[in-house]
Amino acid sequence: MQAVIAIPELVASAAGQSRLRELVMRRVAGIPLLKRTILTASRAGSTDTLLICVDAASHTLAREISHGMASSGIRVRSVYFSRFDPRDPSSWKKLEALVSDSFLWVPWNWVTSRRFLTNLPVEASSSADWAQPALISLRMAAGKGVTCSSPHPEGVAVNSLQDIPNAERFLVARSGKVLDGIHTSFNRWLCRPFVRLLSYTSVSPNAVTFGGVAVSFLSATAFARGGYWHSVLGAALFYLAGLFDEVDGMLARIKFAESPRGTWLEGLADGLSYVLLFVGITIGMCHRYGRPAMVMGILLLIGTLLSLAVTSLQRRLATTADRPNEYRDRMYELLESDAGNWISRFVRRVEAFIRRGIFICYVFILTVIGALPLIFLLATVGANLTWILTLYFNRRFFARSFHMGTRSPANTPKETL
Repeated sequence: MQAVIAIPELVASAAGQSRLRELVMRRVAGIPLLKRTILTASRAGSTDTLLICVDAASHTLAREISHGMASSGIRVRSVYFSRFDPRDPSSWKKLEALVSDSFLWVPWNWVTSRRFLTNLPVEASSSADWAQPALISLRMAAGKGVTCSSPHPEGVAVNSLQDIPNAERFLVARSGKVLDGIHTSFNRWLCRPFVRLLSYTSVSPNAVTFGGVAVSFLSATAFARGGYWHSVLGAALFYLAGLFDEVDGMLARIKFAESPRGTWLEGLADGLSYVLLFVGITIGMCHRYGRPAMVMGILLLIGTLLSLAVTSLQRRLATTADRPNEYRDRMYELLESDAGNWISRFVRRVEAFIRRGIFICYVFILTVIGALPLIFLLATVGANLTWILTLYFNRRFFARSFHMGTRSPANTPKETL
């Protein structure tokens, strides 16, 4: 798919080169506005971006941006016209050799989500407003023209500095994944101010991930002391560590810093956080219950380590090397397609209630009401059940890929920002 972005003649003619640069390069959540528009289109599936410029100043800036985006593997071309009006079919006729039969039109100042752009329907009639994103047919644009407006556009048009806070709030509010569900809404709401603040700093998502591991270590230390109040402190710290886990993913999506390495690092950090938590709880429970707690703690740690190992294998089998972030979506696909199997149906229903985003809530609430032994018992059963079921699904879904030493080709489900 091709994306077409035009720096309007009204903006270019009303400002000099320095003013134009200020307009299109103003930072929204730490990313220059025009660069954010290009990157969002790219994440939505655009393999080629055409920048339409209407004067020398905008053309110079477009070439500079094209050169900068090349380092990210994104192809951006620029073309110069002394006059371009998207509402005029003759303007599109000039571009027939450069524009695809259907293309994604994105206003240069429109801050939106990848999901919205991905799900845009093709405009089969005069039904698009050039001030909003649309999937346009070149034949329609160069023929009758396109004039009407889309009823429910998603995004914020940044026309002034006053629009930037609204755009940033929009981005932060949509920085979760489509399949995250309502159980993480409260956690993400708590994280929003910090994500927005961090987006303007040089702090990387990986640094936030390491910060979460450090807080998990403090949580484990508190649990290991035993006693009610130390356990409550440990639970509160573990909840905080879980918020770090939310922040790193939200920040990565907003700053376009997602990477396979970051995905694996996040998974490793999550696993390490669980290990630290269970070690701390085991030591604390041994102070109170002695040898029985030690035996159960050993079973818990064995189950946790086995779960981490087989889950990592499953991620490798279910996804391609460059898209490990699609692991959960891919497994949901497989479980839903296998709904005739009662085990697949059961796991798909209960999975939403055992993710880390809600697990940290369980730990905190049950610790506060004095039910830490219940957490200990349920975690032991759950950890060992997890690795057994994961091995079962590895064999059920990926047996051929495993024996052949190859990976199962992963579908590419549509995701959010």
